[in-house]
Amino acid sequence: MDGFEVQQQLIDGIVVLHLKGYLDAHTAPQLENALQNCIEQKQYKIVINFQHLSYISSAGLGVFMGFVEEVRQNGGDLKFSNMSPKIFRVFDLLGFPNLFEIYDEEQDALKAFQSK
Repeated sequence: MDGFEVQQQLIDGIVVLHLKGYLDAHTAPQLENALQNCIEQKQYKIVINFQHLSYISSAGLGVFMGFVEEVRQNGGDLKFSNMSPKIFRVFDLLGFPNLFEIYDEEQDALKAFQSK
């Protein structure tokens, strides 16, 4: 089975989560835990970097849907960056680009938070 990792980084008060590997029903709880930790620490500005993610299933997508409302209610947001075309297609099929801001580069997502 392919593994999944979440690495967390704090940049100017913004949490960056770097996802790596396969995000599916088996590994989605790891992502849930990472996002839950952000909320518990009252860090609501979150950038998700997909650069090293090779696969995402609907269960993985569901995690973002599960958290976005709470994050936005607290004045934050989930912004996505560095998606491969393959990963972006999955998001696109489900209409996610209408719900989330998706950036080519992590820097652009960070700037979007800082310019508010």
